[in-house]
Amino acid sequence: MVGLEIGTSKICVVVGESRPDGTLKILGVGQAPSRGVRKGEIVDFETAMKCVHEAVVDAEQKSDVMIKSVYVAIAGSHLHSFNNRGCVMLPEDRDEIEEQDVEDAKINAREVSIPAQNAFLHSIIQHYQVDGQQGVLNPVGMLGQKLEADFHIIHGVRTRIQNTIRCVKELPLDVDDVVFSGLASAQVVLTQNEKDLGALVIDIGGGTTDYVLYSEGAVRQSGCLAVGGDHITNDISMGLRIPMARAEKLKTEEGSCVLGNCLPGEMILLKDDSGFAGKEIERETLNTIIYLRLREAFELLKRRLDEE
Repeated sequence: MVGLEIGTSKICVVVGESRPDGTLKILGVGQAPSRGVRKGEIVDFETAMKCVHEAVVDAEQKSDVMIKSVYVAIAGSHLHSFNNRGCVMLPEDRDEIEEQDVEDAKINAREVSIPAQNAFLHSIIQHYQVDGQQGVLNPVGMLGQKLEADFHIIHGVRTRIQNTIRCVKELPLDVDDVVFSGLASAQVVLTQNEKDLGALVIDIGGGTTDYVLYSEGAVRQSGCLAVGGDHITNDISMGLRIPMARAEKLKTEEGSCVLGNCLPGEMILLKDDSGFAGKEIERETLNTIIYLRLREAFELLKRRLDEE
């Protein structure tokens, strides 16, 4: 089982092996710097494909597994979601709910107007109802005349999704399935108890920020914002007038989004390098730049959640 994510700053390939108890053993992780990708989407097909190949080769070497197929994570601000209900009435000569009835309810839930250029990515079940009975976990085999199912539906621009799939298939590798990267992150970091209590997962990448909101064990909201860690790096570079590479290193090694946790006048020394004369940076100034960009990102996310 292999997962692949084409991120803005890096491409990651994880090779795992399923165990009898249902857990997953990680055999190896391959990475490569990402080029030809902007805000989670491919903008230079040939360059991105070479980077994906590098990451796959790295994963094969570290796991000692020949990779033939992958599960591909999809991101990008073109992804949107909504909640909808599908309803199925059983025929009069039958009162036992079957698998096909559940599938028909899912199809009915998708019978809504989305942009012509978009395609459905996920239909995630929230809750079932049978003849008004709420909280049904699995309706198959139950008796009833009316099946209702609430779904969280994720969709995105078809060509952008296909570009990612095609980039992988050109290597050539088979694509087992595609998954919204934020949903994959949430599945890993949250326990079922946390999903039941309610939780918001925010995954900040290089060029995008994915989010998934759980309530009562079900996905309620999800999406992707076109803002990420690279925006913080750019702010540091512009605000402190230092090269982007130095700004990234400064962010990861010295930066914090918490204000007031350093000594007054505390300085950070940037050593000179080829093409860079070196300088001193006030730590609180660095932290303020990071704080302001993250605050803006979280305010944007809160507005998105309130609107949905």
